[in-house]
Amino acid sequence: MNGTQRCCRLFRSVRGARPSPGTGSMERARLTPFPREQAATRICKVSSFATELLEIRSKEPSSLHVVLIAGNPGIAAFYKDFVEALYENLGGQASITAIGHISHCQKGSAHGQLFSLYEQIDHKVDFIEQELQHSGQSIVLVGHSIGAYIGLEVFKRLQNKINFLVGLYPFLKLDKSSVKQSAIGYIARSSLLSKGVSLFASFVGSLQPSITRGIVRRFLGPSWSVTAVDAACCHLLRYNTMRNVLFMAMTEFQKLNEEPDWTFIRAEEDKIAFLFGVDDHWGPLSHLEEISKHAPRVTLSVETEGHTHGYCCTEAGSFWVADYVANLIKNQVLVTNK
Repeated sequence: MNGTQRCCRLFRSVRGARPSPGTGSMERARLTPFPREQAATRICKVSSFATELLEIRSKEPSSLHVVLIAGNPGIAAFYKDFVEALYENLGGQASITAIGHISHCQKGSAHGQLFSLYEQIDHKVDFIEQELQHSGQSIVLVGHSIGAYIGLEVFKRLQNKINFLVGLYPFLKLDKSSVKQSAIGYIARSSLLSKGVSLFASFVGSLQPSITRGIVRRFLGPSWSVTAVDAACCHLLRYNTMRNVLFMAMTEFQKLNEEPDWTFIRAEEDKIAFLFGVDDHWGPLSHLEEISKHAPRVTLSVETEGHTHGYCCTEAGSFWVADYVANLIKNQVLVTNK
C-alpha cells in the first residue's frame, strides 16, 4: 500500500469527520433562499497594534467561541465566505472570530515595523487573554497553513483555555524537496528582493481599481471568489503588507527547519485534528504519515475533492472546509460539552 492509499484510508476512518458533502450540497447552499449571516469587520487594539478581526456573534448565549488564525498573508478578509459558512453549519450556536496578523491589513501598518512569526504568536495569545479570558466559553482554535503552527503554540501556552485545535492544510515544517518553498525562501531572505517585490505589489495596487482587479484575476486567482479578489486588492497589494508577508515567511522558514514539538502534540493528541490536501507542498502527505507515527490518536483527514491550499479563495473550497470543520466540532467538542 503506497502513502496516498494509506492517507485515504485514514480519511475514510477519521473520527468525527465525514467525507465531502459533494458538489450538490454546495450548490444548494449557494442557492438558499435565505440570506447568510454576514461577518463584520472590527479593528481593535491587540498588543498595542491595530488588528483586523472578522466576526459573527451568536445571537443566543453560546458556550463556544471559534477563533480562526489566518495563514500568511494574515488577512482576515480572505476568510469571509468560510466564516459565514461555518457559522451557518454550526446553526448559529457558536461565535466565530477570524484574526489577522499585525501589519497585514489596510489599517494596521504599524509605521513600517516588521513582525516575526513569534511576535505574531504573542499577538494571538494576547488577543485571547484580552478578549476571551473571562467569557466562560469553550475555545476552539482553527489555524490555516502557518496558522496551524501558531495555533499549536497558542494551545501550548493556554492549555487551560483551549478545548480543541483544528489545523487546515497545515504548514508545520519545511519540505526541503519543494522548489516553491525554496524560491519563496530565497526571496524572503533577501532584503533587496523583498523590497522589490513589495514595490511591485504596491505599484499594481495603485493602478485604477478595474485594472488592479483584472491583474489579480489574471495572474493570482482566475478561479478566486469576489471575496478573495477584494481582499487582495484592498489589503495585499500594499508595500508594508507585502514586506511583512515576506519577513514573516523568512522567520517561518528559520523556525520550521526544526521538528514539531512531538511531545506536546502526543500529550494533547485527543484534542488535535489536521486536514491535509492531496497535492499541497506546504503540507505534503508525508507529514501526515509522520504525525500518525508520533501521535496516532490525532484526528487526521485528507481532502480529496480537488480544493487547494488556499481553500478560502474559492466559494467551493470555503463551503467544503466549513462543513468539515463544523462536523468535527459537533462530534469532538459539542458532544463532549453536553
